[in-house]
Amino acid sequence: MTLPEDFINYTKTLTGNDLWGIISNGLAEEPPVSIRLNPFKCNGDMPAENISDGKVGWCDNGYYLNSRPNFTFDPLLHAGKYYVQEASSMFLDRVMRQYVADKPVTMLDLCAAPGGKSTVARAALPEGSLLISNEPMRTRAQILAENMQKFGHEDVIVTNNYPRDFGKSRLLFDVILTDVPCSGEGMFRKDDTAISEWSVQNVDKCWRLQREIVSDVWQCLKPGGLLIYSTCTFNTKEDEENIRFITEELGAELLPVDVDESWNITGSLLKGFDKPVYRFLPGLTRGEGIFMAVMRKEGEYGGNDNPKKDKKAKKDRQRNGKKDAAKCNTEWIEKSDRFDFVTNDNVTSAIPKAWSDVYDAANKSLKILSAGITLGESKGKDIIPAQALALSRALNKDAFAKAELTYAQAMSFLRKEAVTLPADTPRGYVLVTFKGVPLGFEKNIGNRANNLYPAEWKVKSSHVPDEYNEIIRTK
Repeated sequence: MTLPEDFINYTKTLTGNDLWGIISNGLAEEPPVSIRLNPFKCNGDMPAENISDGKVGWCDNGYYLNSRPNFTFDPLLHAGKYYVQEASSMFLDRVMRQYVADKPVTMLDLCAAPGGKSTVARAALPEGSLLISNEPMRTRAQILAENMQKFGHEDVIVTNNYPRDFGKSRLLFDVILTDVPCSGEGMFRKDDTAISEWSVQNVDKCWRLQREIVSDVWQCLKPGGLLIYSTCTFNTKEDEENIRFITEELGAELLPVDVDESWNITGSLLKGFDKPVYRFLPGLTRGEGIFMAVMRKEGEYGGNDNPKKDKKAKKDRQRNGKKDAAKCNTEWIEKSDRFDFVTNDNVTSAIPKAWSDVYDAANKSLKILSAGITLGESKGKDIIPAQALALSRALNKDAFAKAELTYAQAMSFLRKEAVTLPADTPRGYVLVTFKGVPLGFEKNIGNRANNLYPAEWKVKSSHVPDEYNEIIRTK
């Protein structure tokens, strides 16, 4: 690895020779491999003993692996049983469980793709909370929507908007996560592009953009609400200097996070700024380089949580709800009476009633990619069950005929190839599973079955292992 000379000089001045030596050696090492189990789909499941290498200290669902398997060929990854994520980013779990644990909240993850921190947040949020997971870039937003659907929690809205759009929406949030675009110094050992694109000029560009992003969304944070700021870079310009700007110019109090000394998390590196901030450094901490700080906005909130209820939208939703529900079998999901049903462009979704007013407000001013549970698409008199339904934790598995697939069949299904179902499989829509875990739907028409796996999700590799290499041991 050849590091930019300007980066070496700047970082060495910032850290001192001893700490720079540790970082330099760490950047030359292979990065650790880690995964995070999905608590909504794992009931006592654990990493296989032959591959497990201990827990991530700051995240109960995080585990290190002793080698990097080819995750692409594990059907349980595609089913949302776990998420491949570097360990340092899981520190968000520690923050959430310390400061967001006692009552339901509304949270915004502003720059969320590909979805790692959003899935951390959704796992840690109290039940009844709503997460709006947003990504400004269209192609990355589609990846985000895919990963959030695989995660399978119904209390999520995925949007594709710029930060300033949320100000226009007049939605207010208890928690906002700004994992802002940065110069990427913490990802050097995993991403050669981050090295080649690094420059002092790009650091300055990111520094300005980060302040603009936070300033744009600040009005959407309730007084007394939490702002979580994070980057995957080392320098103090994008980190401590921006935190100082937020606290002094926007009005926020920095909050401490409970940490263990054995984790070797570094504090502030900016002279004269002795505040609680948290920096993970390769070679010192077991993970990639990230920076995180937690702030509480000044003031106490005393008004309505969100814009006034849209009575017309509510009436339209209630008037159309029975008609939309009739387009699909509401028995496809458990406890269907807690949902409203809405149809857009022949696609019917189940929206939890607890936050349907927020959905109405978001639907007026934001670009929604998915919300609640996408149930299916109407075609003629038929409705085709959606992939998101198959992967939802609210799926009623007993509503469909089921077919258990072998490993070879499961990989064929994920490659969107034809899969022959057992001869006694009933006609109609069939839920296909691997190790009892739903993968998606096929339509059995007798002499063959149509694979309904989304074409844009399919595994593209022409090679598939002959045997299944277990990563998660299911119970």
